[in-house]
Amino acid sequence: MREVGAFEAKNKLSALLDLVEQGEEVVITRHGHPVARLLPPKGAFCRQDARDAADGLRMLGATARLDGLSIKELIEEGRR
Repeated sequence: MREVGAFEAKNKLSALLDLVEQGEEVVITRHGHPVARLLPPKGAFCRQDARDAADGLRMLGATARLDGLSIKELIEEGRR
């Protein structure tokens, strides 16, 4: 992790973005106190992973039981 002052960050933004692009984290400080972090973006959103997770939750909701009640029954009870 690299720390740079706000003035230096303003003057060297392109170089800092190159570092972040390579996976490094950059903390920008003002008067020695951290005020911002530049981080590489997380992996791209994967629709198939999201669909798989939603399908898993649906299956869990259809089959999971707690003290003999299904999740759907518990939700209905909470709405009363």
